Amino acid sequence: METGVRSQQGEQLLHPLSDPGAAGICPEMLEVAEEANRAGDYNLAVEIYSSQMADLQHPDRGLCLRRADSLARAGRISEALDSYCIAASLGKLLPEELPLLVETITRTLREKELGIASTSTSTSTGHGKSSGNGDDGGQEEEEFEEDGALDLFSCPMCKCLLHDPTTVECGHTFCKRCLEEDSLPDCVQCKDKLSKIEKLPNGRKVNVVISGLVDKLFATESKARRLWIEGETLWKTQNLSDALEKYDAAVALAPSAGRLLCQRAELHMEMRNFSQAALDANVLCGLKPLWTKAHCLKATALSKAGRNDEALQEYLLCVALKPGWTKVKLETQKNEDLRTPLHPLQGGHAARLIKPPVLLRSLRPLAQKPGCSSQDSKSAPADEGSSRASAPTPGQSHSAGEGSSKSLADVLASLPAPPGGLKRKHSGDGPFNPPSKLPRPDENAPRTAAACGGRLFPAELLDSGDLECSLCMRLFYEPVATPCGHTFCLKCLERCMDHNPNCPLCKENLSEYLATRGYNKTLLMEEVLLRYLGDELAERKKIHEEEMNELSNLNQEVPIFVCTMAFPTIPCPLHVFEPRYRLMIRRSMETGTKQFGMCIADELKGFADYGCMLQVGGGSVGFLNG
Repeated sequence: METGVRSQQGEQLLHPLSDPGAAGICPEMLEVAEEANRAGDYNLAVEIYSSQMADLQHPDRGLCLRRADSLARAGRISEALDSYCIAASLGKLLPEELPLLVETITRTLREKELGIASTSTSTSTGHGKSSGNGDDGGQEEEEFEEDGALDLFSCPMCKCLLHDPTTVECGHTFCKRCLEEDSLPDCVQCKDKLSKIEKLPNGRKVNVVISGLVDKLFATESKARRLWIEGETLWKTQNLSDALEKYDAAVALAPSAGRLLCQRAELHMEMRNFSQAALDANVLCGLKPLWTKAHCLKATALSKAGRNDEALQEYLLCVALKPGWTKVKLETQKNEDLRTPLHPLQGGHAARLIKPPVLLRSLRPLAQKPGCSSQDSKSAPADEGSSRASAPTPGQSHSAGEGSSKSLADVLASLPAPPGGLKRKHSGDGPFNPPSKLPRPDENAPRTAAACGGRLFPAELLDSGDLECSLCMRLFYEPVATPCGHTFCLKCLERCMDHNPNCPLCKENLSEYLATRGYNKTLLMEEVLLRYLGDELAERKKIHEEEMNELSNLNQEVPIFVCTMAFPTIPCPLHVFEPRYRLMIRRSMETGTKQFGMCIADELKGFADYGCMLQVGGGSVGFLNG
C-alpha cells in the first residue's frame, strides 16, 4: 500500500544533481521519473532513479536524494533511510532536504500507530502555510486537546481552578486576576459587554460564597493554586530561585496538575536546568499523552540537554499529533540534520525493527499505571520524578553523550515498516503486531478525577447551609451576585433594594447597580445547586411556586393600591416609590395577573369600599427612588 506524501499546491521538491553532465545520466528518463512522481506512481520513479544510479561511476548526491524522496512517498521508509545514508556520506544533509521524510514518518505513526485519520489529502512539507500559529503553537496549543468541557470549578480563561472567583455582570465567573490582567471588553463565554475596571470605583470584588466553597471543597488544590500564582509573580520579576521554590511547593501539593508541571518545566528551561525540565515534561506527557505542547516541551528540553535522538522522537510525535504545526516540523527537520553520524544498520531492513516501538511506548497513558492519582493527590508517581525532591542526581541523569550515542537510523528504526516495505526478514525476528490505537481504559474501573476530566470531592463536604441566602435563610433560589461580591436570592435582593440601595451585608452603595437592573443569575452557583443539591433545590422551588400561586389567586385576596380615584378605560399613570407598592406591583407582574385594585384613602377603614381594578400595561415597569 502506497502512502504518498505531496507538498502543498502539488509542488515537488527537486534536488539539484551534483554533476548533470555525468556519463550515464539520461535527462529524458529523469523527466519520466518526475512525471511518475506527479502521477503518484512512486515505485516507478524509484526504479528509474535506481537504474540511473547503477549506470554512474560515482554516486550522485542529488540523485540519491530524489530516490530517497520517492521511496519516502511510497512509504518504504527503511529503503529511504538507506538512500538518505548514502546522500549524507556525500555531503551534510540540510533541514530543507528532509520534509518528505518527516511527513512520511509522522504520517505512518499517525495512521498506523495512533489510529488518527488524516484530515486532508495533502499536507504541508514545511514550505507552505500552517493551519496554526508557527510561533509557539498558537492559541489552541494553550488548551488540553483531549479534554472535553471544562470542569465546573475551572476558570474559562486560564482553564485552572478558580482563584479569587469573581462574578461579572452577565453571571459568569472568572479568576479575578484573569479579568484584571486581560481587561477584556466582552465576556469570553457569552460576549456580553463588561464594565471597564476604570469605571468601577472599588474594582471587581471576589464572590464570597463561591470563594469559600472552592476553598472548602478543594483545600489542597486551592492552596497549590495560590503558591502557583505567587511563583508566577516572582517569575515576572525575574526572581527565579524563589519562584522555583513556590512551584516546587505547589507541585508537592498537586503533582498531577498538568499546566503547573508545564510552567515549572518552562521555568527550568529559563534557568537552564534542562534535565529537570525534561523530567517534568516526561511526567506531563504521561498525564496528557495526546497534548502536543507537552511533547514539544519535552523535545525542546531534551534537545537543549544534548539528547538529540530522544528529542527527535518527541518532535516526530508532535508532527504526528499536529501535522500543521510548522515550527515543530522545521525543528524536526533540523534534528534530522544529523548532528550524530548516520550509518546504515547491519542485517538488512528487518534488523531496523526494534520491538516494541519506542515512539508508541512513549505514548502509553500514565493513567493506566497503578498509583496514578488525581489533581488533589498528595504524592506524584514514583517512577516519573515529577517533583524536585524526587529528581535524579546528576550521576543518574542522562548525559549528552549518552543521548547522542545512537544514530538517527536507530531512532527511526523504532517505526514499523509499512506492509510490503520489507523484502527480507531476519531469521531471529518473531511475529510482532503493534496495537493500532492507544489502549482504552476499562469502563468498569473506578474513574478518578484525572481520568474523567473533573474534580472529585467527598459528598459530606458540601452542606446546603453553605448555600443559604442571608436574607430569607433558605437555599438560594435564582442566586444573584452584587458588585460587592455578596450573593442573594433574586426576589430577596429586589425587595431589599426597594427599601435601601445599599448591600444588606456590607452596606456598599449599589445605586448604579440598581439603576441598570442587571440582575443576572450567577450561573456557576445555579449549576452547583442543580448538580449537587437537586433534591433541596426542588423543594425550594416548590415552596416558591406555592407562594406565587397564593398571590395570583385574585378570588381570595386582591392587592390594593391606596392612592387615587381610577375610572374604567381611562389610563392611570403612577409614580411608584414606596417599597410596599413596589413589591405589590412586582408580584402582580411575576404571577402573570398584572392586576391590582385602586382605591382612595379612608380615614376610618384605611381605604374605600369601592374602587377600580387596574391592569399594568406596557412591556416593562420602572420604579422611582423615593
